[in-house]
Parts: sequence; C-alpha cells; structure tokens
Amino acid sequence: MVLLAMSIVGMASSFMVLYTWYLLRQPLPICTAPTSIEPRGGITINCAAVLSSPYSEVAGIPLDALAAIWFIINAGLVILFATSRRPGTYLKALMGWRFIGIAIVPYLIYIELAIVRAICVYCTIMHSAIIIDFILITVLLRGSQAMKKIAPRP
Repeated sequence: MVLLAMSIVGMASSFMVLYTWYLLRQPLPICTAPTSIEPRGGITINCAAVLSSPYSEVAGIPLDALAAIWFIINAGLVILFATSRRPGTYLKALMGWRFIGIAIVPYLIYIELAIVRAICVYCTIMHSAIIIDFILITVLLRGSQAMKKIAPRP
C-alpha cells in the first residue's frame, strides 16, 4: 500500500503542476511568491523559476509530464506485483523501473540547487516519492532474496 501511495503522491504532484502551471498558466499553490531559504538570498523556494528554466523540458516535453508517465507506470507495476501469482518477476521489474527514477533524481536536484538556485516544492515531493519508493523496493527485494535462502523451493 505504501508503494502505491508513493505513486499516487507523485502523480498528484505532477498533475498539479501540469494542470496549474502548463494548462491554466497560473502560479502554483504554496509556491506563489519566492521565499529565500538561504540567509544571503541564494537559493529560494520558487516553482516559477524552476518550471520556466530551460531545464524544465526535454525535447519540448515538460519533465512533469514525463514524471506523470513514470508514476503511472510505477503504479501499474505495483498493482501487478501485489496481485500476481509470481510477484518475484514484478519485484525485479519494479526495481529496474525504480532505478531509472533514482538515477535521474540527483541530476534534477543538482539543476535546482546549483544552476537554477531555486527549489520547486512539487518537484521535491516527486523526488521524495521516488527516493522512498526506491528504498522500499530495495528492502523488499533484499527480503525476497533472504526468504529464498531461508526457505528454498523443493
């Protein structure tokens, strides 16, 4: 359930950005005015700065749309894992899928902090969901491997 919840949180965050920022062309709730988080005004909480930067799209596609797709596929894999008679197969697929997500997050955080010098609250929620997901799947996969060692199949 926690894995599915992380997907839902990520989807909600990405859909909020897509709907409010890209469709309505309005500032996002919580992120309406830049707020400095460094004493000398270096890094700010400023969704508009992040979302309007040249790094917010890949080949003209908003990263939030790609994130929404990632979370939808992720939720599908979680449901297949939870309902399958062969969950081990889907657990490995989940790990591979999560690896794609976790590999991109450090780059996105670097862009926000070092280049744009602003943090988007909604992006941070998505990053957190991916990181928590990755940790949980890693724990599940390790537990699954430990169970195979304890109780091998006949």
